[in-house]
Amino acid sequence: MEDRTEEQSFAQMLAESDFDAGPELKPGDRVQGRIISIGKDQIYIDTGTKIDAVADRQDLLDKEGCLSLQEGDMVELFVVSRKQGEIRLSTSFGALGGVEQIMQAMEQEIPVQGKVKEPCKGGFRVQVMGSHLAFCPLSQMDSRIIDDPQSLVGETFLFLITRAEGGGRNVVLSRRALQDREQAESLRAFIRDVKPGDDLRGKVSRIEPYGIFVEVAPGLEGLVHVSEMSWSRTLKPQELVSPGDEIKARLLSIEEKDKDQVRISLSMKQTQADPWEEVKERFEQGNVVEGIVSRTAPFGVFVEIAPGIEGLVHISEISYLKRVHKPQDEVEPGQRVRVKIKAVDPEERRISLSMRDAEGDPWEGAASRYARGTRIEGRVEKRENFGLLVTLEPGVTGLIPGSVLGRSQDLTLENKKPGEKVLVTVDAVDEAARRISLVPADSVQAEDWKAFSGVQANSFGSLGLELKKAMDRKK
Repeated sequence: MEDRTEEQSFAQMLAESDFDAGPELKPGDRVQGRIISIGKDQIYIDTGTKIDAVADRQDLLDKEGCLSLQEGDMVELFVVSRKQGEIRLSTSFGALGGVEQIMQAMEQEIPVQGKVKEPCKGGFRVQVMGSHLAFCPLSQMDSRIIDDPQSLVGETFLFLITRAEGGGRNVVLSRRALQDREQAESLRAFIRDVKPGDDLRGKVSRIEPYGIFVEVAPGLEGLVHVSEMSWSRTLKPQELVSPGDEIKARLLSIEEKDKDQVRISLSMKQTQADPWEEVKERFEQGNVVEGIVSRTAPFGVFVEIAPGIEGLVHISEISYLKRVHKPQDEVEPGQRVRVKIKAVDPEERRISLSMRDAEGDPWEGAASRYARGTRIEGRVEKRENFGLLVTLEPGVTGLIPGSVLGRSQDLTLENKKPGEKVLVTVDAVDEAARRISLVPADSVQAEDWKAFSGVQANSFGSLGLELKKAMDRKK
């Protein structure tokens, strides 16, 4: 009898112990649990209660229809029902349910699945729990502005029921309320777990001209400004990433805006090495490289010769062939150009470049090409007070001084127009000073004739003297 009494007491104590173990869960509660077993159709989860909870495997598949969870992973779900011996969990109320489930979902703030059927005045018609049609205002469909309402037709989302009247005939939904709730929860966890300077991983959610938005936590986005995407100035956001890409970014700041609203600033380029740290090893004075014009200025052209490494071509270094007044008339952003490195200053982050030296100096070797006495046909460049400028080849211009023009027998030189041909002779060349003195071809002919005439006069004069001497001797 005593043994039987002890056995009953032990059983009672065990039952009471099991019953009291763990938290008491009720429908609508959000609970965290660890996956202990994954079956073909169901997943079993330890929530800390005496009874293991169960969830449908189908309910935990990702957008691609795959199960990315493993045994031992933690999940957060809603209690959708609790019957004797069973706790059912889900991400939301499923596709079937009646008025009772609708009221329960509203009162206990359990998300429900809804399929967008069509846009309507002021919002959307959404099908929930089978055949129930509900209304979601346009402002409550998304936390961002919806540019194309038609694009959401056929999509399935999670909603909170904000109002249910008339036996389930008048149901109002809000997807934004659920987004805001998830964002607030993510924000609290985010602020608790990370700090500025930490490197994070996130998924590109959207691309704008001024940068990209990255989802760093469920429902929580940060902005990578275009200036923080890459060390390069020439690349656009869409050339670096695509929506859905997973990227690495450094947290720059968390700035509070309103209640549960923050501005998260991120940087991609600060997770990469600074290209200027190796510039001296990569580029030396005298190197000729190819670069991309990043921008123009009144004083010159900025050229990116490597991602994040930009040099300046001063306006005087753009061309040997002509005098440049406006750099933007010669090149444009995005254009590829060859440049020669003139100087590198890593400390000041400055590189001096030359476009004209990369193409070659037309004055190099001019003294040998235009030896004194060389006759050549040039084109009039322009007339100045000091003389006539004549282009001998692109980038090489000579001068017929005004004093020489005044003595020329070719009167047409005074009326020559720019672009017209003119025959000249090289009188002197100073390659270092980039100067060539010219004379009209007729001037040389006149000098030659004068010299010839002098010789001829002297020759006849000598013959006359010899004849006179001979005649004198004869007498």
